[in-house]
Amino acid sequence: MKPVTLAACLLPLGGVLQGSAALALQHQPALHQQAGTPCPQALATRVLESTSLVQAPPQPGAPGYADRLATTPLGWPRLQHWCVWIEPTLPATRSGPAAADAVQRRWQGAVIAALESWKALVPLAVVADPEAAQVRIWRRLPPLARDGTGRPRASHGRALLRLVAVERHAGQWRLEPAVEVLIGPGQRAEALQATALHELGHAFGIWGHSDAPGDVMAPAPGPVPVLMPSERDRSTLRWLYAQPTAFGGRFVPPPASAQPAAP
Repeated sequence: MKPVTLAACLLPLGGVLQGSAALALQHQPALHQQAGTPCPQALATRVLESTSLVQAPPQPGAPGYADRLATTPLGWPRLQHWCVWIEPTLPATRSGPAAADAVQRRWQGAVIAALESWKALVPLAVVADPEAAQVRIWRRLPPLARDGTGRPRASHGRALLRLVAVERHAGQWRLEPAVEVLIGPGQRAEALQATALHELGHAFGIWGHSDAPGDVMAPAPGPVPVLMPSERDRSTLRWLYAQPTAFGGRFVPPPASAQPAAP
């Protein structure tokens, strides 16, 4: 099964540098998980067949751009607490180019700054173990996607959604969104931060776009990067997190034999 991506979430591509796809990385980000945060490692994960975004029912009187959001067949894909993993930087070496190390550090600083902005609105913790995270942020350029006319389009960032049943405590399964966030490293710091802020908005449940260019969740960046959620972003998020959802609750997964292969 392929992860679901919000097709319109494409940011124009300028000059880019390929991000590392290494998995055996060492250096951890400066934003640390706090003691007692509920981010246990997954003991088992099952991808659900109902992974898809669907048009939400009409939302009369909803604030901001809440009436433009998509949902899933299992409800709004959001949690009351998120665990986030950031792809670490490669350790510096004598033979490694200094420019590549600077690119990594610029990318990581921008991602952490974006997380700090959302952390004021969404309870979250950064973890060192990707198996403890619902959101994983990768330093890599997203593959080409196609727009509404079928033409290929490049982007600096993309968020990909799967719906999963996760066993984090023995015998106890719960329903979770699992989001892979791809952020290409080849932008200046402010543009990187704006891209990360936008894609993390999707990851934390805002699967839709604003119709106002001054909002973080506008579909395309304006001439000045938006580096903080606007009041419309905030009101939309508050509305979303007030809606009932099955995500985060107990869940009985289908038999293992009925599971699709993980991508």
